[in-house]
Amino acid sequence: MADEKGFTLWFTGLSGAGKTTISEIVGRELRARGSRVEVLDGDVVRENLSKGLGFSKEDRDTNIRRIAFVADLLSRNGVPVITAAISPYREIRDEARELMGDRFIEVFVKASVEVCAERDVKGLYEKAFKGEIKEFTGVSDPYEPPLSPELTLDTEHDSAEEDAAKILTLLEERQLIPAAQPA
Repeated sequence: MADEKGFTLWFTGLSGAGKTTISEIVGRELRARGSRVEVLDGDVVRENLSKGLGFSKEDRDTNIRRIAFVADLLSRNGVPVITAAISPYREIRDEARELMGDRFIEVFVKASVEVCAERDVKGLYEKAFKGEIKEFTGVSDPYEPPLSPELTLDTEHDSAEEDAAKILTLLEERQLIPAAQPA
């Protein structure tokens, strides 16, 4: 759409909280409405844009700054962006917010470490609990929840579809996307 408004949905939360699942649903729905949305998934970005970075605080900050740079570049040129990366440190998320201003919409994808560990198909939490993975967010490395996100999604109690609907409603209310047309 030529008149599309750029914005960044910045998903943050623990590994396994549901960021990727919800972002895929929202992305599909936005594309179905004619949007040219781009999704910057943390795992994909690490493989391509941030290859070679480790998981020290400095490397994590660099990774998040790179994601913020690309999200800002796209969103200021009218492209809706969804980021789905743990982004554990509040200070760097606040940096991203400052960079993008009112185009930045922080979405806290909330789930406990215990629930995320139950959902973990990669076995990462088990390895982290055993001390085999150092600097694992929520286990041996901190996660700093947002203080005032635009939206908090409780994935322990709501389905991914329900949470995606909440995001779409917020975007419609802010007139960032057109309302869904009745079927």
